[in-house]
Amino acid sequence: MGRRKPTTKTEFVLFNVTYEDGTVTSNRRAPGEVLESLEGEAAVEAFFSEQDREIAERSGKPRAPIRSIEQVKIKKLKAQGKSNSKAA
Repeated sequence: MGRRKPTTKTEFVLFNVTYEDGTVTSNRRAPGEVLESLEGEAAVEAFFSEQDREIAERSGKPRAPIRSIEQVKIKKLKAQGKSNSKAA
């Protein structure tokens, strides 16, 4: 039996994007390596602008320019002492 090759886990960072016309798109995913590049937020904005351009080409509906990008803060859920099983 052959061994499985280890898979690389791609990590994503979530962002809320606000456009000049006031519309907001929530939880847009960008690969973690885009944020880690030397350009930082400028690279993330370029990534989303390119995505928006490709979507506009396909749909025929252009998106307004990006006003701001905010990274989503992920809340960690605390483990509760309650179990999900129902007692009879």
